Amino acid sequence: MPFSQLIRHVAFASTGLLLAVTSVQAQDPRPQTPGWSHYGGDAGGSRYSPAQDITADTVGDLEMAWEYSTGDMDTRPEAVAKSASEGTPILVNGRLTYCTPFNEIIALDPGTGEELWRYDPGIATDYEPANQYVCRGVVHWEDTQAEPGAACAARIFMGTADSRVIAVDAATGDPCAQFGETGQVKINPGMDLWWPGEFQITSPPVTVGDVVVVGSAIGDNARADAPKGAVRAFDIRTGEPRWEFDAVVRGAAEQPGNWRAEDAARTGHANVWAPMSVDHERGLVILPTSSPSPDFYGGARPGDNRYANSVVALDGATGDVRWHFQTVHHDVWDYDLPAQPSLVTINKGDGPRDVVVQVAKTGFVFVLDRDTGEPVFPVDEVPVPQDGAPGEVLSPTQPMPQKPPALVPHSISPDDAWGLTFWDRGACRDMIAQYRNDGLFTPPSEQGTLMFPFSGGGANWGGMAFNPQTQLMYVNTSRALHVVKLIPRDDFAAAKEAEPNKEISAQVGTRYGMKRDLVLSPISLPCNKPPFGVLHAIDLSTGEIAWESTLGTVRDMAPVPIPWELGTPNFGGPLVTAGGLVFIGAAMDDYLRAFDAKTGEELWKGRLPGGGQATPMTYEWQGRQYVVISAGGHSRSTTTLNDRVVAFALP
Repeated sequence: MPFSQLIRHVAFASTGLLLAVTSVQAQDPRPQTPGWSHYGGDAGGSRYSPAQDITADTVGDLEMAWEYSTGDMDTRPEAVAKSASEGTPILVNGRLTYCTPFNEIIALDPGTGEELWRYDPGIATDYEPANQYVCRGVVHWEDTQAEPGAACAARIFMGTADSRVIAVDAATGDPCAQFGETGQVKINPGMDLWWPGEFQITSPPVTVGDVVVVGSAIGDNARADAPKGAVRAFDIRTGEPRWEFDAVVRGAAEQPGNWRAEDAARTGHANVWAPMSVDHERGLVILPTSSPSPDFYGGARPGDNRYANSVVALDGATGDVRWHFQTVHHDVWDYDLPAQPSLVTINKGDGPRDVVVQVAKTGFVFVLDRDTGEPVFPVDEVPVPQDGAPGEVLSPTQPMPQKPPALVPHSISPDDAWGLTFWDRGACRDMIAQYRNDGLFTPPSEQGTLMFPFSGGGANWGGMAFNPQTQLMYVNTSRALHVVKLIPRDDFAAAKEAEPNKEISAQVGTRYGMKRDLVLSPISLPCNKPPFGVLHAIDLSTGEIAWESTLGTVRDMAPVPIPWELGTPNFGGPLVTAGGLVFIGAAMDDYLRAFDAKTGEELWKGRLPGGGQATPMTYEWQGRQYVVISAGGHSRSTTTLNDRVVAFALP
């Protein structure tokens, strides 16, 4: 990018001078202020902003500055009921740009919320996507080879629910005709889909060098021969295919043990549905990969499944593997990597070190050297429960970091059952007692196996935020129980017919179907002890937990709207600012909150018109700091549905 199109933003923090570079219009005469140029704040997903006008002393005065409605509640309410509003806008070149769950790209005025332009790719909404209608974000790119002012000299890229990669002009929203066919490339998953929503794109693309890279989200547990989860790169100007990376190892030389060629040939998934990160200096794309198909029975895919459930660093130009680190061997728990790997620089007392920080559904935090993938804090291979279902081939050990400590409990007994009354506590105790329950990594069983944490986490797709000045990272986790039951093939049809409204999936091509259910009390609260949602601060210079705070109330979950501070399961992530604040929605009670970044004290909360299951962002515009969140709710979390984007600011 030419120097004329860059400005340096200077903010003073307690430890010195912080330089942040944000892309803006070169001719913009307005004050040089912090922006938010990528989905995760920057290309490495640190979710840190040098903005510091809003502080612990002033945050209590925040008020709604503007509100924007997409109109979806009026035009497609049936589709909204199958959607999740998880998008985080970006601010580049004076436009606040984001995508709706239905893949409309919208640019807003950052100060007023007024619509500047809108692009609708026309996706169908008459089917059920495997992963709901979701669009978490877009990516901005500027072409240094283009003539100034030329059409599509700056582009917005987005992936869609119907598997297209779309490029539009960042200034106008018009399709970039040079990219693919009239501004779009249709991805071929390589096989016939069982239903239209089995394969989709939910997280933002990334750009590195002269390619744009996308992952995919694929329906879980339908079949062993599911679509392959290849990560694909396309020429950033023309849309021509450049490379693919398939995380399922297909060659015997790379897969030791009892690998079978016929199993590897049909295995799908190991896709990258969560956001990716880019290290432009090293030319790396950092991937968080998921589990192979299907999730809960791995007898048809023996071995560790090497690049699945892994942090994988690819050469951005070629797609070749530079290094990888596997966080779960032979996953049969749906403990895939759900969040963007955060690229940050830490100092353990021996000088700065570039690392990758990966949060996990298990509640573990893996801190890896960015050049080698080696753990920065020791990781032990710990023996785990065995005796899986017939035909299963479990890993005898699993990797567990010594630091940071696990952020969620990994075991529960019937005596740990919780309830608001003696009656529902007793019901929870009985449920916990009837299932197999040997702690973390207990294999799924015909009896039914307790999973703690549940497959929603621990951490999930909201990821973490990191303050480089204090070395503190912030991440939100959930605490809830799943029970997973394997259903013998001959019994599957009857089980499905008996409970048509439960999650019962076929896992076709294996000897078992599966049933997954939350373990809830008779009044629909988790059976494990609160808090059910927690916000954590971890000092990455030491690997120690700095503080933990309850996140959320059951105000909008309980039978009556009482704001008990029990925490809630949560989806969406935090951001941290130089003003000493952590902002987060995520909880199931329709609030955006601000916490003191040093102490964890909740300082402020603002009521939202819908669920805040999105990660907020912040920026300064014309001398005023705004905090913006998509407040459209999450249909599967049963939070309030809406179609709003909300901005808060000081009076």
